[in-house]
Amino acid sequence: QEIVSGESEEESNGVNLMEFSDEILLHILSYVPCTDLVLNVRRTCRKLATLCLDKSLTHTVLLQKDYKVNKDKVKQLMRDIGKEIYQLNMAGCYWLPSSTIDHVTRCKNLVKLNLSGCHITSLRLSKMLSTLQHLHSLAIDVNPGFDASQLSSECKATLSRVSELKQTLYTPSYGVVPCCTSLEKLLLYFEILDRSREGFMLSGQLMVGESNVPHYQNLRVFYARLAPGYVNQEVVRLYLAVLSDRTPENLHAFLISAPGSFAETGATKNLLDSMARNVRLDALQLPKAWINGSGLLQHLKFNNPFYFSFSRCTLSGGHLIQRVINGGKDLKSLTSLNLSGCVHCLAPESLFRKAEDDIDSSILESLVVSCCNLRHLNLSAAHHHSSESIGNHLCQLLSRLKHLLSLALPVCSITDVAANVEKPPAVSNLVPQTFGRKVRIGIQTYPRNLADQANQKIESSVFWALMGSLRYLETLEIIGSSFSSAMPRNEPAIRNSLPPCVRAQSVGDSEVAAISQLTYLQSLTLAQLPNILTGSGLIHIGLQCQHLRTLSLANLGMMGKVVYMSALMDMLKHCKCLRDLRLEQPYFCAGAQFFQALSHCSSLQRLCIVSRSGTLQSDAVMSFMANCLEVIMCHMFMGESLTVCKSLQQSIVRSFQADRPALNVIIFPLLHEDLTEVIRDVPMRHLDEITLFKSRVAEEPPNLWW
Repeated sequence: QEIVSGESEEESNGVNLMEFSDEILLHILSYVPCTDLVLNVRRTCRKLATLCLDKSLTHTVLLQKDYKVNKDKVKQLMRDIGKEIYQLNMAGCYWLPSSTIDHVTRCKNLVKLNLSGCHITSLRLSKMLSTLQHLHSLAIDVNPGFDASQLSSECKATLSRVSELKQTLYTPSYGVVPCCTSLEKLLLYFEILDRSREGFMLSGQLMVGESNVPHYQNLRVFYARLAPGYVNQEVVRLYLAVLSDRTPENLHAFLISAPGSFAETGATKNLLDSMARNVRLDALQLPKAWINGSGLLQHLKFNNPFYFSFSRCTLSGGHLIQRVINGGKDLKSLTSLNLSGCVHCLAPESLFRKAEDDIDSSILESLVVSCCNLRHLNLSAAHHHSSESIGNHLCQLLSRLKHLLSLALPVCSITDVAANVEKPPAVSNLVPQTFGRKVRIGIQTYPRNLADQANQKIESSVFWALMGSLRYLETLEIIGSSFSSAMPRNEPAIRNSLPPCVRAQSVGDSEVAAISQLTYLQSLTLAQLPNILTGSGLIHIGLQCQHLRTLSLANLGMMGKVVYMSALMDMLKHCKCLRDLRLEQPYFCAGAQFFQALSHCSSLQRLCIVSRSGTLQSDAVMSFMANCLEVIMCHMFMGESLTVCKSLQQSIVRSFQADRPALNVIIFPLLHEDLTEVIRDVPMRHLDEITLFKSRVAEEPPNLWW
């Protein structure tokens, strides 16, 4: 009787969710996808019916990663709250049919609209934009067959008021740029292939009727990102030609991201000279050929810069300090800096220096002191070797940047110099970095117990101290300076990889364990860590980094065997928030035990495995897909035959496509000659975010697009 009365008293003292204030309930509801709020939650009771339609929840509708949304849900959503929506983001909704766009016409008050990655024709775009008279921000794709002559006068009137445009080009075209006469921000993504599906070479010349001149007179931000290929370079030059004639006076951000060689021409030189005379910039990124060997940086003027990218440039540390940081003067406004592949950026000069020589710590110290508010820093793809000077290690200097949210470092930069000298060569040094059968070599027993691992003096290492000082870091990339993915873009799979840097040979499980101090870590990339012997540090991360959402592991330990498989499976059992997993490792066995462990990742949405000579078990994959209901992307590039791959891919699609409208499955032999043809059909969202390996820290300026 006492127990019953106690329970009754506890029930009477319990908190009813509906008794919370409207402000608290609105904050809670803000974490629920809009489709669930409008189509489900608001039908539960009168109070929630009112709150779910509050302007704070319907003003901005984000569908870009709502993988369960379908055409009918979008139709009902627009019908119920279309007039209340002012910002609509449908970026990457590749699975929705093009007819879905017709329902956007109900959103008469739209100010911002993002349709990147959505299927849309010229006629549908014209019909939709004709009704959106308040639109100021637009993001679209321009696909083959786009015809600007099909745009109505009402559509062009809307475009004339658009001040922000993001355009992804899959065909040589100006798209809607000539119609946007009030442009202040222009973002261009060039994804044009050099060859058609039939194998014909494409030309960078614009089609007939595409000769209208873009209007750049009000432009403040110009950004262009090019995929590999000469056609993309030809087309972007046509966009730049107008800029070279007359540089906008209000231009404050000029950014061009181009892989490989993108030669400077007379027109681009005139443009840069004009910029040096007439504008003061806040953000800058240029192709390496435009900076290397030129005195451009000496003449450009900056106002309150927040983003610099000198990726892959031969810029020396001396030039960086003198011409960019003004001799070490205050540069507190800079929040994002990309020096990826800038091999001499921490050395006084580059003329007689080898890439593997020690860095000049005074240059890094000047950088840290001047740019003390850095939030995003990328130093990957270079050999940044610290000297033996006490207190001047790269990790010790970076620990002063207390505001860092994302950081990318080469593996060889985090090693302890003293430990490197005193330690005998790691076992992995003695094993050839090749594929195939390995000679058995006796090694000392490596401790599997986590407590034993933690007691191996790792707390005294400079990397351990760095991780301890960056408590709020959300993104970390540790990538071998000579690492290259086995699956580059627009090319056959790479068959040979370069050996890791000598300084990186001692980096292994202890350093990985140090990462577990990052309590708020959300994204982790580890590539080419040669001294991984058991992977025990991964278990530390799984236990301590409970916010981890994205994990990318590539070429860890010896290349002939996946030495960390057992630890990885233990780690995955604790990763309840993990959404994206990318694994790249030769001889990876995607079997029943692996997929059983992966099934513990209840939030997993995307899986990508790249493995030369790797194997898979079809039954295990099917069981995993049945258990993990949130998975909408499964990309596996292995060593299996084409027949096995196609059979498994068809089985997955046939079994799960109906219940998962966004399902995207590619199972294909990694070394097959048609791999590039298969890759071109991958939705850009998945290709750019997970399938292709790249460093993403400071890749773009923060908040470039909403």
